[in-house]
Amino acid sequence: MSTAAVSIRSLGLVGVIGATDHKSIARRTVVVAFAFFIAGGILALLIRTQLATPSTGLVGADAFDALFTMHGSTMIYLFLVPTAIALGVYLVPLQVGAAEIAGPRLCLTGFWLYVSGGLVMWSGYLTVDGPGAAGWTAFDPLSDSPHSPGVGMDFWIFGVMLATLGCLVMASCVLGTIVARRAPGMTLLRLAPFTWTMLVTCLMVIVSFPVLVIAMALLWIQRDFGGIFDSTGGPIAYQNLFWFYGHPVVYVMFFPFVGAVAEVVSVHSGRRLFGYRPFAISLLAFTALSTSVWAHHMFTTGQVANRYFALTSTALAVPAGIEYFDLIATLAGGRIRLRTPMLFALAFLVQFLIGGLTGILLGSPPLDYDVHNTYFVIAHFHYALFAGSLFGCFAGVYHWFPKVTGVMLRERLGRLHFWVMTLGANLTFFPMFIDGWEGMRRRTDSYPASAGWQTLNDLSTAGAGVIAISVVVFVVNVARSLRDPEPAGPDPWDGHTLEWATSSPPPRHNFAGLPPVRSPAPLLDLREAATARSVGDSPTPIHAEAAG
Repeated sequence: MSTAAVSIRSLGLVGVIGATDHKSIARRTVVVAFAFFIAGGILALLIRTQLATPSTGLVGADAFDALFTMHGSTMIYLFLVPTAIALGVYLVPLQVGAAEIAGPRLCLTGFWLYVSGGLVMWSGYLTVDGPGAAGWTAFDPLSDSPHSPGVGMDFWIFGVMLATLGCLVMASCVLGTIVARRAPGMTLLRLAPFTWTMLVTCLMVIVSFPVLVIAMALLWIQRDFGGIFDSTGGPIAYQNLFWFYGHPVVYVMFFPFVGAVAEVVSVHSGRRLFGYRPFAISLLAFTALSTSVWAHHMFTTGQVANRYFALTSTALAVPAGIEYFDLIATLAGGRIRLRTPMLFALAFLVQFLIGGLTGILLGSPPLDYDVHNTYFVIAHFHYALFAGSLFGCFAGVYHWFPKVTGVMLRERLGRLHFWVMTLGANLTFFPMFIDGWEGMRRRTDSYPASAGWQTLNDLSTAGAGVIAISVVVFVVNVARSLRDPEPAGPDPWDGHTLEWATSSPPPRHNFAGLPPVRSPAPLLDLREAATARSVGDSPTPIHAEAAG
């Protein structure tokens, strides 16, 4: 049995519930988020089964709308967002050389707010009218009483509020750690690439998440008392509030996994991250632009400045291109090890590119008019967040699992997981581009055979089943690896950053001692200095790419 499992058992029930160690909070958050991922995945399989053939009739229109609402809500509010933040809760204190996260009790409170939010949201299924038909965006009037009657929608609203508040609190603790608890010598331009992505993620959370909480509170008042969004422009006012949250949250679900991919690419290429300083600057530029593009989701309303939001949306391609160039340039000339983390990282680079390029297309008003509210948008969104972010997440999971547990995941099962999930993701989501281009609308619960969409929907449904198989392979890999552990040691990958300078799993206060920090890759600095001494050369000064 792994050291991590033994340490959890030794805490007892009270310790597991109330432990304030950031590593324990992060582990619990990831376990809960993965449970919600499984639940949301089951809903996705039901949706795909409904659409496999014309007029299937597996569930009625209202039940299908509830599935649509809860699938999207679960994957965003209860899985990807908390998982992204949990990675920061675990890794940021280790990467900055801190003994503890800033505000550990506050961080624990955030975790329980998140768990409470998820349970309240899903409790809507226990009510007579279910969780409502508003989708994850809860647009008014779809979220108002005539369209989503009963208390199930109210449960959904309060669940979103609680989960969002919990993630906001946890992100605030991560940001406080970066600002106030860095080790001696750890300047901002010596932060690990992953910590940089968490820094900008937390900034976006603090700016945008309170707006969603306010929007949900106003929506609840509208449902029960009226008078908030009743005017002619009321629904547009809600959309402006929601999308001010809804677009930055896409990058909250993206940037931490970019950071994970940057770490994997760097370590598994045996090279420092190319263009570290431009990478950091592009992250800051992307963060600033993320708050200026929200209304490109509203082109078809005719109520926003389309030219302005098209310009800011297209401008995002510049910092994104810098980040892509830095990652690819890091690979060039590297000693690449094609282990499972690297396979997921490389697939992320290819698949997210599809999501990103189609996002630029949707940022053009004339093109957006044609495919707005179709399956083309669903395909774009899933290539960004499933074929993109989730693959980046798994790159990080396979990379840091030895650090968290002290044991290695099985390589053969990891490769099987990768290839099956890659097949499933592309088989599921690519046909949606074609269906959407041919006019298949979102929220479609049935369609006539004459529409010509069945073949592509059959492919998407088969792909969803393949994805489910890949998740089973991953679960088997984790279970087998923990039951019959292969010890990892403190640094199985020859890591570059400070989390690899301590034991696996790390002790309660993380470090017995720290190496000197003179660049973003202090452990690589030590190995290079040792190599230089072994061949009789004088150590090379920390070169410019390491310092920025």
